[in-house]
Parts: sequence; C-alpha cells; structure tokens
Amino acid sequence: MTTRQEEQSPRYAIIVAGGKGLRMQTDLPKQFLPLRGRPVLMHTMECFRGLVDKVVLVLPSEQVHYWAGLCEEQDFDLPHTIALGGTTRFASVRSGLAELPSSGLVAIHDGVRPFVSPSLIEACFQMAKRRGAAIPAIPLTDSLRIRIGDEVSQAVDRSAYVSVQTPQTFCLKAIKRAYEAPFSPTFTDDASVYEASEQGTISLIPGEATNIKLTTPLDLKLAELLLDQDPLP
Repeated sequence: MTTRQEEQSPRYAIIVAGGKGLRMQTDLPKQFLPLRGRPVLMHTMECFRGLVDKVVLVLPSEQVHYWAGLCEEQDFDLPHTIALGGTTRFASVRSGLAELPSSGLVAIHDGVRPFVSPSLIEACFQMAKRRGAAIPAIPLTDSLRIRIGDEVSQAVDRSAYVSVQTPQTFCLKAIKRAYEAPFSPTFTDDASVYEASEQGTISLIPGEATNIKLTTPLDLKLAELLLDQDPLP
C-alpha cells in the first residue's frame, strides 16, 4: 500500500479566516470564539495535521498579532505560514496561493468549519489528483423556489441542486492560473473561479452533514452538541 510519504503530489492546505463575526453578533471574530477552551480556528487547523505538507493561514493584517498571542497562550504547535487577507475572499485566497509552489494539490478550507473529517479531506485530495478539481457537497432537504417577480415564485426540482462545502481541492497549477483573473462578483467560491477560467470541470464528492460552517449563534450551539457526540482534538 502506498504511504503518505511515497505519494508524488505534495499536498497543501489554505485556511481562510477573515470573518468579522457580524452575523455571530459578537465583537470577537468568529474564528477566535472558544470551543472547549480553544479558538475555533485551532480546531479547524488541527483537522489537517499529518494530512498535508504545509498549512497556509490567511488572516487580516489587524488579526495577526492577536493570533500570535493565542498561539503562545495555547501552546499551539501546528506549523503554518501566515498570508495577509484582502478585502474579498477572492483576494485572500490569491494571497494564500502566492505562498505555495505551482505543483501539487491544495485544499482550500473555511477557517470556521472545525468538524471536517480526515476521511473527507483525503477523499477530496484523491479526487482532485484524478480529476483536477473536487468539492464536497450534500443534497438539499428544503424545498426550493425561484423568484420570478416581486410577488411571484416558481418551484424548482431540488434534486438538481446541492449545497457546497469545503475543502475545495485543486491541482495547484490550474487553480493558480485561475486566480490570475480579475475579480468578479460571480466568484462565490473557489470552484466558481476555477470554472470561469475554463480549467476543467468540478467533480463532486459526498460531503458531511457535520461539516458545518459556524456563522450564527445557533451554529455555535450546534457545535457544542457535536462536541458531545464526536469530540474535537
């Protein structure tokens, strides 16, 4: 069986953490909120320990000093490189990519998704290695309607849609080339940037219901429940 060290393609992770905590209704940015005494961001980064060759953490410049203090306080020893975030997620990911070479694979992950499993990360890397780009997605459970006027809507087939998660994982050469494009408001995630550059198609893999993004106070309560069921490191 091929070991992690024997693989030809180096693996990297970019953790994007530029949230302001507005929808979380807290002055503290959501990536720094405590879960079991440690910032959410540390739990998220721990998910990639031993699975990648390098971690790049993208932070707003005004948060770098605060993060350094947290790392010292928590004895956080996961090696990582800091890249400075931009005014958009697009700019932040571009900054993170600049810290990486042009060969290998990269998983781009939200800093406030602390429950991603090693098996999902591995599946993303394996699919990206075969197909060039892979993103996790889960089926929708709510009914969907499309708005076609101020007071008019129409039902759509929800089976034709999925909800997208991270880590969105790519061949580094292709995603770097994609991020050479100028910013567009249609770039809602890394996959949309990749598609716009016509680098190739996006392969979907089954996501995880527990791979939630912590955005609102309700999400934090759900995170606490998940901690009781499946403890974080």
